[in-house]
Amino acid sequence: MVKKSATGVMIFKITILIAFFNLLSRFLGLIRDMVIARQFGASAATDAYLVAFTAPNLLFFIISGSLAAVVVPVFIEFSTKKDKHEAWRIFNTVFNTVTILFFIISAAGILGAAGIVRLIAPMLPDETAKLAAELAAIMFPLLIFSGWASLFAGLLNANNIFGIPAFSNVANNLVIIISALTLGSIYGIYGLAAGTVIAMAIMAFIQIPALIRAGCRYSPALELGHPGVKKVFRLIMPAALGITVNQAYILIERIFASGMPSGSISSLNFANKLVQFPISLFVLALGTAVFPTLTRLSAIGEREEFSYTLTRLLKIMILGMVPASAGLIVLRYPIVALLFQRGEFDQRAVELTSVALLFYSVGLAGQAANIILTKAFYSLQDTRTPVKLTLITVLVNLVLSVLLIRFFQHGGLALANSLASLTGTALFMIFLNKKVAFLKWVGFLKFTLSVLAATGLTAVASYGVSAALAGFADARDAFGLAFQVGTAVLAGVAVFTASAVAFRIEEFYILWNFLKGFITGGRENS
Repeated sequence: MVKKSATGVMIFKITILIAFFNLLSRFLGLIRDMVIARQFGASAATDAYLVAFTAPNLLFFIISGSLAAVVVPVFIEFSTKKDKHEAWRIFNTVFNTVTILFFIISAAGILGAAGIVRLIAPMLPDETAKLAAELAAIMFPLLIFSGWASLFAGLLNANNIFGIPAFSNVANNLVIIISALTLGSIYGIYGLAAGTVIAMAIMAFIQIPALIRAGCRYSPALELGHPGVKKVFRLIMPAALGITVNQAYILIERIFASGMPSGSISSLNFANKLVQFPISLFVLALGTAVFPTLTRLSAIGEREEFSYTLTRLLKIMILGMVPASAGLIVLRYPIVALLFQRGEFDQRAVELTSVALLFYSVGLAGQAANIILTKAFYSLQDTRTPVKLTLITVLVNLVLSVLLIRFFQHGGLALANSLASLTGTALFMIFLNKKVAFLKWVGFLKFTLSVLAATGLTAVASYGVSAALAGFADARDAFGLAFQVGTAVLAGVAVFTASAVAFRIEEFYILWNFLKGFITGGRENS
């Protein structure tokens, strides 16, 4: 148990570090979205920017995401079992190969921007589609820099360096904010597009000094016959296919929303950013911190500790995300009004975004769990199973989108996304449990019901406080809305804490002990 506790404390310390930078990044991300909303509103120009950003962003996630999922385990395997010098040789070949690929794709994207926009959003009005194509031509080079940034971050994490990659996201958001206020004011939405590319470049370059200190020495070699390189490219195709399928969620939304009233795409985007806030703050930090640990446990055959670590982390994630979901649901309207209702972001935009936020929040816990469970599959060097399961969830999303948009319009797209995510969570857990038997179902069900009961009481408390204070907060009074939301959140936290203690939710105490262990340097848990 000493070993398990030590592993847990180490993971939690790393999670706290990443979460700190993620909190700073997400705070700046909210300011970024607030600035964009104020400058451009939920308008045709913002829709065009988001559509233009979709293509390079999707390709970035597919290529760099699959590389991070594959290169990190292979790097750790070679550096643990063989020679770290060999691991860096693998990285150089992969980096050079991918860079060539990034340049080719970026050039093709610039030349074919108009066709790509029509493929992503076929029902956009002609004028909006023309603007989106011009913006896409500006933004396609960001694929090169964002790909580098992701690959650098993965290798730094594999070397137990987490602060610099996390800070790079802070720098990215900060540059976009500055660009929106400066270039955006001068050149309009074109300035924002150019600033997005600059931000991605800085995100990549800021990590290079840390990479050099970690031992990386660049070489222009292309050792395609190296066993480690072969293993990377053998594993990367299933991973890339899985991420491609997963990104189909975004394509489905863009395609359907492009035929809806102006601002639908923007409202879905703003609502999704709010849902992603708690995920990025805690779950992505947790997933990033635990991935190298799970990979090492898998590599040395420590399946018992692997299962123990994964189960605890999954429960702690649920303990945080389920009440966060309830909070976003009951406080959706004042939260959206507080953060975005100013400048070009009018009452109609608040209502559109609030509806989307309601339905996205239903699947928050599912989205969060899928991140952890996918990392677990990748740490086992199983990149095929997530592909098959994700394909099923995308098909569920497509069918539900067709059905639900008839009743809820753009909200139906958000609800379809949530229900598909929850379906994916169930499938991931079932198939992963067959592989490593990490979950005791009876205990997990009891834990989940306790969290749901505590969350129900939390939602009632937050809603009651918010409703009581609503009369004191004008829709455009930032101070009044901040007081309303802040007081309701504090009431919810107090009720959830009391409920967790009353229901004797074990993971709540574990989380508290982890926090004490972090503060005391792990002495109480070692």
